[in-house]
Amino acid sequence: MASQEIIQIPILPFNMVNAHLIKTDDGCILVDTGIPGSERKVERVLHKHGLTFKDIKLIVITHAHTDHAGSAARIRELSGAPILAHKDDTDYYSRKQPMTYCTTSWVGRLFVKTPVPHEPYVGFAPDILMKDAETISLKDFGVDGIVRHTAGHTPGSIGIELASQDALVGDLIASGILIGGIAFNGRAIRPPFEDDPQTVARELERLVNGGAKRFHMGHGGPLEAPEVLRHAKVLAKLHPAHCVCGQHAPAAQ
Repeated sequence: MASQEIIQIPILPFNMVNAHLIKTDDGCILVDTGIPGSERKVERVLHKHGLTFKDIKLIVITHAHTDHAGSAARIRELSGAPILAHKDDTDYYSRKQPMTYCTTSWVGRLFVKTPVPHEPYVGFAPDILMKDAETISLKDFGVDGIVRHTAGHTPGSIGIELASQDALVGDLIASGILIGGIAFNGRAIRPPFEDDPQTVARELERLVNGGAKRFHMGHGGPLEAPEVLRHAKVLAKLHPAHCVCGQHAPAAQ
C-alpha cells in the first residue's frame, strides 16, 4: 500500500473540535467534517498539503453529532466523494429524528443547554451504509485499514483501524479539559455526551488489545494506548446511571 499520513484538521481552536485527513500518495480520506460551515477550514488544510477537494476519495462520518457531520453534505458536493456511515445513526443524518444526548458530567449538562450541540445541518443519506457489526476495508480507497462499528457514544458510531496501529475513533474518547482539548491533552476524559460507558470501555479495550497504539479523536488528543486502557478500566466500573439521558436536539429544520 502507499505511504499514509494522519493530518489533524482544527475545526475549533485548541483542539476542541478536530476532523482528520488520512493522506496517501493516491489521495485522501476525510474523517468527519466539523460543524456547519467548516468546508473552508478543511480546504485550507488540503491546500497546505498540496491537495484539493477532488483528492478526497471517501468521507467517513464517525457519528451524527453536528460537530462531526455538520459539513458532510456540502463537502460531498465539493468533492464528489461518497459518504460512509452506519445505519444506526441514519435517522439523525437525515434529520428525521432529533438527536438524544446522554450527558456525562456538569460540563455536558451545561453544554447541552447552549446552541452549539444543536446547530442544525443539511441532512443527507450516506452513500455507503454499514450495517450491524460488519467491517469495511479501505484498500479500495488507497488506505491500509478498516472501518468498524464502535457503539457506545451513539448507536451508530464507527471508527477506523489502520495497519499503522493508529485508530481514529471520533468521540469514543476525548482528552484535555471541559469538552476536550485546550490543555492537558495527554489525559483521557469522557466526552460531554456518551450513551453507554461500559460499551465504550469494551470497544476501547478491544482496540488496545487488537494492537492500536495511537488514538486520534474529535476533542483533544492524540492519546497513547496505556492512557486509553487506563480510561477504559475506569469506564468499565461505571453504571449507565452516571449518564443523564433525554436531552433532545430541536426539531429538524
